[in-house]
Amino acid sequence: MDGTYLFGATLMYKVNASTTARMRGRLVLNGTTEIRGSLGEISATHVSLATAIWLQTLVPLTAGDTVELQGYFRVADGYFAADHTSFWGCKVD
Repeated sequence: MDGTYLFGATLMYKVNASTTARMRGRLVLNGTTEIRGSLGEISATHVSLATAIWLQTLVPLTAGDTVELQGYFRVADGYFAADHTSFWGCKVD
């Protein structure tokens, strides 16, 4: 349905082999376009099950649009703790 939506997400870091990973997250519109204001990164040393990114943004959508959460690492790999990761949204207008 057309309208303005509020989306949010939480990504929690879980160590793989090194805490030098640099965790990033973003929200993506229709699989290709990064939603303005949704990119976040933690560039300090990570602590397993304590370092997290919280994303939140408003976006106007038209019927049929999709929004997805993408998380990735640079410098070194890591994991997202599945039981501490969330993605949510609601229509506000």
